[in-house]
Amino acid sequence: MSFDVLLLAFALLLIFEGLGPALFPAKWREYLREIAQLADPQLRMIGVALILIGWLLFMWLKP
Repeated sequence: MSFDVLLLAFALLLIFEGLGPALFPAKWREYLREIAQLADPQLRMIGVALILIGWLLFMWLKP
């Protein structure tokens, strides 16, 4: 994997992460409040699930 591909992936991450606050600022703020209320184990499980989904998607899409 070249550095250019890594930068493109990071750019896409920033684009997708910016969509929420740009398009739905009030809902995004409410969502962050709800996330802040979660216990550490719940938040950790969400993180692990996101990592696994991302890894599986990456493995499925890689050339």
